[in-house]
Amino acid sequence: MKKDDIEQLFDRLEGQLSTKEPSTDHQTRFLEKLQSTQPVKETPVRKLNWWKPLAVAASLALVFMVSLTWNTNPDAKELADVSPEMEQTQQFFTQTIEKELFEINAQATPETQAVIDDAIKRLGDLEADYNNLKSDLAESGQDKRVIYAMINNFQNRIDLLEQVLEHIDAIKNLNELKASTL
Repeated sequence: MKKDDIEQLFDRLEGQLSTKEPSTDHQTRFLEKLQSTQPVKETPVRKLNWWKPLAVAASLALVFMVSLTWNTNPDAKELADVSPEMEQTQQFFTQTIEKELFEINAQATPETQAVIDDAIKRLGDLEADYNNLKSDLAESGQDKRVIYAMINNFQNRIDLLEQVLEHIDAIKNLNELKASTL
């Protein structure tokens, strides 16, 4: 029967291995060297808290559902009712806003929660302004100033969301910088 590799190694090195004990001050010298080196910094493991991003997503969904169902004037017209070009414009802005909101939700953290909540409040204000503009459009009969104001409202929403994304990126970069300097 063949011996294990480790046993063969010990058999081959028999008599060549040092069995002497290290000197008495060896351990103290070793510990001094070990303590003189810089300590290894441990990075804390962050637990991902799913409740806050889910709360943000739910609140955004609620804002959109309320804005779609809440209509102060049943005769109010949408921008899409003006012409096929305005319908395409409204679809473009709506899709862009939804995309930006999705990105914001994807990047939500406890540090950015206050910024996101403020943005949701400001979006609600812009949505209320838009509802007033819809009523004005119905009353004015496609006044170009009202149409321009509606388009401007959409642009303001997109600008707001882009500013929020930039703010979130700045917060993330600051946190990464802090983490790298620790």
